[in-house]
Parts: sequence; structure tokens; C-alpha cells
Amino acid sequence: MTTKNASSAAGGLAAHAGARPLSPLRVIAREACLILAGTAAIALIGQLAIPLPFTPVPITLGTFAALAVGAVLGSRRGVAASLLLASLAAAGAPVLAGWTSGVGATFGYALGYALVADLAGRAARLWARSAEASPLHRTLVAFAVMLVASSIVYIPGVIWLKAATGMGWGAALGLGLVPFLVGDVIKAMAATSLLPFRGRLH
Repeated sequence: MTTKNASSAAGGLAAHAGARPLSPLRVIAREACLILAGTAAIALIGQLAIPLPFTPVPITLGTFAALAVGAVLGSRRGVAASLLLASLAAAGAPVLAGWTSGVGATFGYALGYALVADLAGRAARLWARSAEASPLHRTLVAFAVMLVASSIVYIPGVIWLKAATGMGWGAALGLGLVPFLVGDVIKAMAATSLLPFRGRLH
């Protein structure tokens, strides 16, 4: 973030809160803390995992964590937090499910968290901007975007799984996508329910 952008962000925060503008360094520090908090949330929530005997891909709450971080912190911070998580995993930090690390067969899903967080942030913006719409329409639109966000993790996830294991596309889809579709609907519903409680951090 440049000094000019930081100053602009500080002025916007101050105008919203009715306080004096924050210094650029304080704005940068605040952004860094929020991103680090988002990374920690994805890493910790993602530890809730259920290994499946027939696939190297476990059931985890990592995707839900990325949805929640993107919705609460916004697209930009959510993407940054997710990419930081993937970078830490690649560097050997035990931040993936089961306190593992590395760029193994499931690393593509960790990369996909950035896409998930980005779309979840967009869903949150749609929610905020459609306050005059009917509650049902507002909720359905947000849920649809959240469902797409939850499912988009499979693009890098399945591609990486296929490349890392050498399996065919049918097997990669059968082992890396199909068993998790019902869970994605549940995760999208849970993430949508968080939108009314989203903080003013955007």
C-alpha cells in the first residue's frame, strides 16, 4: 500500500468513525494485523478435518474459513490472508489440515482459498449494497455467490490433485470434488448467515 493510499484509507476510516485521521503507518499496521488474523483463522479453523479412506483429500472447514474471512474482512484482505497461508505452507509451516505443510496432492485447495475469499468478499459487498431489496431476494443472491465461492476451490484443487498424483480427470473429479458437494452447500449457507453480522472493516 502506498503512502498516498494509506492516507486516503486513514481519512476514510476517520470520517466513518468521526475521529482524527489515523497515520499512514497505523493504517498499514492495522491492515497487516487484520490479514495476519485472517491467516490465523483459516489455519486454525482448517484443522477441523475428517480424513476419508478413499481419497487423499480430507473433509475440512478450510473452505468455510476462507468464506468467513473474505466476508468479514473483504476481498482484498481475504485474498492476502489466503495467499499468506499458502506461502507459509509451501515454506514448511504446519498451517494446513492436520498441522501439515508442503505442496502435496491437496495444495491446490490451499491456493483456491484465495478465489474463495475474493468471491465471499464480493458477496458481502452485494449484501451491503442491496439493503433496499427484499430479504428473500437479498439472501438468495448472497447464497448463490457464496455457493459459487465455495465451489471455485475445485478449479485449482482438482487440477493440482490430477497433476500431483497422475490420475485421470474422472478419478480426480471423483476423489477431489464429488464427495464434497453437499458440504459446500452447507458451508455456503453458514457463510451467508454471517453476513448480517459482518463488521465495518471494509
